[in-house]
Amino acid sequence: MEPLPDLFIPAWKGGRAITYFHSLSAAGFAATAISYGPGRMGFGLFVPAFSGVFSLDGTTIGLVSSLGFVGFFLALLSAQLLLNRQGPEAPVLAGLLSATLGMGMVAAAPSLPILAAGVFFASASAGFAWTPFNDAVHRKVRDIDRATALSEISTGTSVGIALAGAAALAMVLTGVSWRVCWALFTLAAAGALVANWAALRHVDKDTEPVARRSWRGLCEPAILPLLAVAFAFGTTSAIYISFAGRHFTAAGGVPGVPGAATPAIVFLCFGLAGLAGLLTGRFRDRLGLTPLLRLVMLAGAGSLALAALLPGSWAGLAGSAALQGVHVMVTSAILAFWSERLFPSKPTLSFTAALLATAAGNILGPAVAGAVSDTLGMAVMFLGAAILPAAMSLALRERFVQEYPAAPGAAA
Repeated sequence: MEPLPDLFIPAWKGGRAITYFHSLSAAGFAATAISYGPGRMGFGLFVPAFSGVFSLDGTTIGLVSSLGFVGFFLALLSAQLLLNRQGPEAPVLAGLLSATLGMGMVAAAPSLPILAAGVFFASASAGFAWTPFNDAVHRKVRDIDRATALSEISTGTSVGIALAGAAALAMVLTGVSWRVCWALFTLAAAGALVANWAALRHVDKDTEPVARRSWRGLCEPAILPLLAVAFAFGTTSAIYISFAGRHFTAAGGVPGVPGAATPAIVFLCFGLAGLAGLLTGRFRDRLGLTPLLRLVMLAGAGSLALAALLPGSWAGLAGSAALQGVHVMVTSAILAFWSERLFPSKPTLSFTAALLATAAGNILGPAVAGAVSDTLGMAVMFLGAAILPAAMSLALRERFVQEYPAAPGAAA
């Protein structure tokens, strides 16, 4: 590992500089804001607008959403290969280029196949652009600051979602086309691409042999709770992202808000509440990892239950969206630092494994939920989905949840 003290990236001319802690946090925040905000959440946010143009039913929405998560899954694997060969800059820039391309395709989409392809590339950006920061932060930031840096990076998602929600709200209130919103997302992705190139070109690839970073090193029983939490999180969060906006709109929205603005309100509440992810490190220090995991799983279950039971009220909408925002952002931050602590010699590979489990749930969840909602209705679907995080909360036990490596080989 490279020495940690006195590592700096020049911020501008004149001798003033900022540390890797600040530069990587800011670059990662921008990357996740774009790729996990409009890139990964944008389809679900704009589903009501897309439905009117492309005649989408529940099954089609689920399939397009799942296709986007397939892109996320494949990008995770590709990001690891690029990281091993070229360092963190290559996969992050590939992700932001994918975001720019995908969002541009959505903005100009003349047909459903082009829309689906754009969703695929936009969602794939999230698989490329986040995990490499675990490698950069692990090697360039002191241990005491890593959890904070990783929490700040992951919480970029909240700001991205909130801004995407604000764009959707502006679309409804001003009458501007959804295509204009996606064109603005495209420009923002291009800007994040340039900013991350400036920050990451100073970060070299890891000099450890690739053999020491093989998947075999993750075959430890301690990884199973991490993967189980990630899968449950991926399944239910993808269902919410894909269907919540449409569900609250179909239920009539909430008093005082135009029906078409309902999805924007959902995702604004989601993103703003998700800023709680910035405090994940403090929550973990105060409560411990296992109690915190139980609470965030219960938040996810409560969010889905409220969506099912109170879709036509402010309490139901705001409460559901806020709980989901906390669930998504705090769990995301936990997965980032939990994987890094459990396998300190493989910070990116272990995080990739966790996100692959998340992506598997992302792919399965919307596809099944779309079929269930068309057959049994949205309320039944959301209540059924709530069972998974509730069961996970009950199943988590201190003796099974391990935060630091028990085997010497895991820390080598």
